[in-house]
Amino acid sequence: DVQLVESGGGSVQAGGSLRLSCAASGYTYSSYCLGWFRQAPGKEREGVASISTGDSRTYYADSVKGRFTISQDNAKNTVYLQMNSLKPGDTAIYYCAAHRYDCYAGSWSYVSSYVHWGQGTQVTVS
Repeated sequence: DVQLVESGGGSVQAGGSLRLSCAASGYTYSSYCLGWFRQAPGKEREGVASISTGDSRTYYADSVKGRFTISQDNAKNTVYLQMNSLKPGDTAIYYCAAHRYDCYAGSWSYVSSYVHWGQGTQVTVS
């Protein structure tokens, strides 16, 4: 079974940066889609970015393009989310998630596409 553990969250001033990490373990299959989602109080969980472990294809929400970068280190089984130029609107609990096979252009941002979820890490921008 796949287990995901997020880290790197915290509080930062607007314009600052944070780097989130998601350590994965228990991989059974060779190809997964790894995604970052976030959920603010009273809001639905939304997709932020995703990356395929196989072909490294990436996807981003329009709201974070140019500011956030998703990457992976296969040797460490870790996916990262580098967040720059943070805004108060980025405040949320950030979750990493995974599903088998590559990410799909039409569904990478859908919560229902993902099977495995981490516990989340809080990001607060003020």
